[in-house]
Amino acid sequence: MRLKPTRRTHTAFFAALGLIALAAPAVASAEEIPTPTIKVKAKAVPIPGFPGTGNFYGKGAAVESTFEIEGSGYGATPQNPKGGIPPLSAVNVFLPKGVKLHPQGFAQCSEATLKSVGPSGCPKKAVASPTGSVLGEVTFGSERVPEEATLQAFFAPGGGLLFFTHGSTPVSLEIVSTGHWVRASGKYSWELKTLVPPVASVPGAPLASARKIHIKVGAAFRKHGKVVPYGTVPKKGECPHGGFFGKVEVTFGGSNSFGEFGIPPITVTKVIRVPCPKR
Repeated sequence: MRLKPTRRTHTAFFAALGLIALAAPAVASAEEIPTPTIKVKAKAVPIPGFPGTGNFYGKGAAVESTFEIEGSGYGATPQNPKGGIPPLSAVNVFLPKGVKLHPQGFAQCSEATLKSVGPSGCPKKAVASPTGSVLGEVTFGSERVPEEATLQAFFAPGGGLLFFTHGSTPVSLEIVSTGHWVRASGKYSWELKTLVPPVASVPGAPLASARKIHIKVGAAFRKHGKVVPYGTVPKKGECPHGGFFGKVEVTFGGSNSFGEFGIPPITVTKVIRVPCPKR
């Protein structure tokens, strides 16, 4: 688990917190937690600062996506008998067939830099998104309460992505989630496999969860006057009737390389359609 109130203070406290959170007993069984519901919206949009990009065949674009999650049964207390949304442990995103990725030429930011310094320590050319947002849930006292946080993506060594989440009220936290690309098949071109660390607000408390996530991932740079995008929309003729196919697989609970989540895994899959470019 990766959690700390500031970048330079209380290191020992949160090191102990990590051990306690990983050893915490299960909050509820899978039978007690209903399967969460997910609404996903995604579209190709212009890359900020680069006119001519966006939802056009063969052109560079960013992907703007919004996840809305509803759920209950996790972290229930006498004051909150219905509980809340179970914690995220993984988010897998499948891009439509025909999408091309061009990671060459972009700078990189390491997981260690984000954890020790934060986004200010990353090269400008390593920034993969504007600042997005997360509306989460954390345990504060005996209640599950909202936590508003920022979310930003960075290009990682090896061609993947890192997602930096920062929240300050009511719980101060900084989280680094790791994503790497693998080839997909059929209706899809690439799959981004992202792991989310387990995060506790206080020792032994239920883990933080997410209710709404909004981010716009995509970047470009100019070389010899030419725009070089990180990702491009498929070429004309590659969009099926009804729009491109996309898919997300969201896992709640279980375990990953960051640690244990205290409940059996629940995976929700959502297939989405992205409109074809008009031109």
